[in-house]
Amino acid sequence: MSTRDHKAVDLSSSALAEAASATGARACASLQSGATWQQATDAVCETLSVSDPDLAVVFVDSQFAHHYEDVLRRIREATGAQHLIGCSGHGVIGPGREAEGQAAVSAMTFRLPGVSLTPLALVQDTDGNDLLGSLEAADAKAWMVFADPGATHIERLIVAVEARTPETPIVGGIASAQGGSDGTAVFLDDRVYPRGAVLLGIGGDIEVHALVAQGAEPIGQPWTVTDCDSNMLRTIGTRPAVDVLRETLDSLGEETRERAERNLLVGLAMDEYRHEYGRGDYLIRNIMGFDRQSGAIAINAHPRVGQTIQFQFRDAEAADDDLTTQLKAYKAGLDSDQTVLGAVLCACNGRGRSLFGAPNHDARALTDALGAVPTAGLFCNGEIGPVGGETFLHGFTASIAFLTARLK
Repeated sequence: MSTRDHKAVDLSSSALAEAASATGARACASLQSGATWQQATDAVCETLSVSDPDLAVVFVDSQFAHHYEDVLRRIREATGAQHLIGCSGHGVIGPGREAEGQAAVSAMTFRLPGVSLTPLALVQDTDGNDLLGSLEAADAKAWMVFADPGATHIERLIVAVEARTPETPIVGGIASAQGGSDGTAVFLDDRVYPRGAVLLGIGGDIEVHALVAQGAEPIGQPWTVTDCDSNMLRTIGTRPAVDVLRETLDSLGEETRERAERNLLVGLAMDEYRHEYGRGDYLIRNIMGFDRQSGAIAINAHPRVGQTIQFQFRDAEAADDDLTTQLKAYKAGLDSDQTVLGAVLCACNGRGRSLFGAPNHDARALTDALGAVPTAGLFCNGEIGPVGGETFLHGFTASIAFLTARLK
């Protein structure tokens, strides 16, 4: 159970938020449930108040998988949005609310004077060289990316985008669906792509800030990888990896050890030149299994000899503390002339009720910290966002993109 004391939320009703700046930039977000795609989509369209928006960000629960195109068409016709980006979700997120197990549509519309938008699609018939050329030509301060989980080499794409647009935040997530990958899709303007990735470059008179809350707690001490092969971690500090893990767990207090044993992870240091490591300094990856004969540990990453590693664990308390701490720090760092127009929240489908034991945790943490910020998002198969100045594909995280405008 999370340590956060949430207020009651009416899950049967809508969620709605609006924001505006002195520059004329505006945003509105709405999350609506419905027995049919028409009911949910019409309710969203009726509550979105931004006229002639430049951008709509749309997430559709996979229970409406047979009607993705219908949903997009109706939203664009009703709002007049020039561009649209989004994807399917195992559940969708709106202002202060997370619709888990409910058929729902979440949409956020933006009026963005002085902002340039560059939509790109990477699908089977796309010329990769043309796409990379478009990346370099785009006037982008940030990229929003949504990808299909089965057919896209998303980590290669992230590397390519970073190489061609350095120091540019990349934020987004991997499409998800109820019951696995069947029904996943990504959206760009009027098109629905069951395979591939969609990107939106955002430039001009706007700022995009990224926040990634990993929610992992380091345990024991940092070690050095001394032998590994592919994803097999053979020795740490010249000792079998399993022995080091067992010693780490044995060194913990009983309560902490019980929490850690339920959700063990490994952290691979992202910066080998640090003198001290703490939460947020590691790329967090799952432990996949053990080879008891050799003492090796299989992880879902490819470590390298000499890399710093530290065991971690994730639970509701650690995840809550990480997210709330980062949100408070983000708010404290905003300038007095900055207005947060909207937030795109990509949360792992391993979060939500299954992790926190109560609904709406991440969405409510955002509104508790920043107020009624227009928010749209989904529960992902993987989250994209920068940590330590480099973008990664994460798991079990909450990755948030904040779009802000300044007073003139």
